[in-house]
Amino acid sequence: MSEQRCGMIAIVGRPNVGKSTLLNHLLGQKLSITSRKPQTTRHQVLAVSTVDATQLIYVDTPGIHLGQSKAINRAMNKTAASALNDVDLVMFLCDRTKWTEEDEFVLDLVSRQDNPVVLVMNKVDLMESQEMLLPFAEDLARRCAFSAVFPVSALRARGLQELIQHISSLVPAGPHLFPADQITDRSQRFLAAELVREKIVRQLGDELPYATAVEIESFSEDERGVLHIHALILVERDGQKKILVGEAGSRLKSIGTAARKDMERAFDSKVMLKLWVKVKSGWSDDARALKTLGLDPLGDA
Repeated sequence: MSEQRCGMIAIVGRPNVGKSTLLNHLLGQKLSITSRKPQTTRHQVLAVSTVDATQLIYVDTPGIHLGQSKAINRAMNKTAASALNDVDLVMFLCDRTKWTEEDEFVLDLVSRQDNPVVLVMNKVDLMESQEMLLPFAEDLARRCAFSAVFPVSALRARGLQELIQHISSLVPAGPHLFPADQITDRSQRFLAAELVREKIVRQLGDELPYATAVEIESFSEDERGVLHIHALILVERDGQKKILVGEAGSRLKSIGTAARKDMERAFDSKVMLKLWVKVKSGWSDDARALKTLGLDPLGDA
């Protein structure tokens, strides 16, 4: 019998470089929510992949961003930076088609890590020419001692097997921390809330980019095995509520239908989902409100 190996891998980068898409493909199923809008991920999520004797525990994080002072932004930065603590290696994910001041900030952060750092250059399928990949990687390598560099397309799942093989070779020998069939440390309630929020961002991202939060008020299973989920959606203004509800409730119904279908796939069960919308002015800059949603804005990061 092969010796067990187990390690924790932090996935870090600025917003919208494809961290959650990468994680979902590494895991082989959907766990983290995705959209084209930056800062979709707000919470740190552990994703567990167990293949034979090797267990890889990925830490998906919010994008590290600059120049925004709201409590929710401070909380997201703190969550992302704290993921670098107590991991065995770090994956620094960047978008090869665009380099920003926020990428520089994350590069400086990971360059001070004692653990191995893997550079993952994402979205290489969007490049007109691959000729600039090597000079770009060499420039970054002069500023951080990467253990390896991988060009990938997270969206198209290209280059990921080589990445997984390298990561597996770096994690230490040790017992597995999770059962082989467990894929996350998060509860079904958390995943249900994230799926509702994903549909809101996807359908209304331009009109309500970051003005919503989702709280699961009740989550129960009846004698037939049907899940009954009641979710409260928080917005900051009456106008946002009107947009979210839509004409005669049409938008809210569309969001609920899409979220319910994903929940039924994720939970392998029939789901009865009910959504409500409530106006709570200033929730995204209210430390107490954020704590009830699982985000802590306090701290240095």
